[in-house]
Amino acid sequence: MKKQIKTTEAIFPMPVLLISTFNEDGSVDVMNAAWGTMLDRDIVALNLTETHKTVQNIKARKGFVVHIADAKHVVEADWFGVVSGGKDPDKFKKSGMTYTKSDLIDAPVINELPIAMECEFIEYQNDDTGLGVIGKVMRTSVEESVMKDGKVDIDALEAIAFDPYTHGYYKVVGRVGDAFKDGLKLK
Repeated sequence: MKKQIKTTEAIFPMPVLLISTFNEDGSVDVMNAAWGTMLDRDIVALNLTETHKTVQNIKARKGFVVHIADAKHVVEADWFGVVSGGKDPDKFKKSGMTYTKSDLIDAPVINELPIAMECEFIEYQNDDTGLGVIGKVMRTSVEESVMKDGKVDIDALEAIAFDPYTHGYYKVVGRVGDAFKDGLKLK
């Protein structure tokens, strides 16, 4: 029997995305954002309000990088979520991470994170049903250490997901089936 519980603000699991931008002075800003998805094969949507320093940077610089957070960097990922770049200008420096400036867009790629999607800002939607930041993925790069046979190895990646019910982070590992194939067994 199912039991009714309080509805939370999200559906589990939520990806842990680290969004990197440059501040107006050229320093690096990174935020932890769980509310993000793909609208199309090369279009990303981040449900973020304009009050975030990161959104202000995206609109000003016209570029941002979406990183997939991994278990190796859970402390840094959480740090980027609990400290505002607007209140602590040394937030990125204190993380101990490093970056390389993208040669495609005006944004930093965090060297330590295994997946980076460099995005060009398209628009900001702020009506009642608007999604927030919309960007076009210009390039996706992946560390070879988390690849197998030319594809991302999810087990090696150890991406983390956010649980909005308990406020926990969990590793996304362990394949349990084959999409677009297993269901055909019921034909």
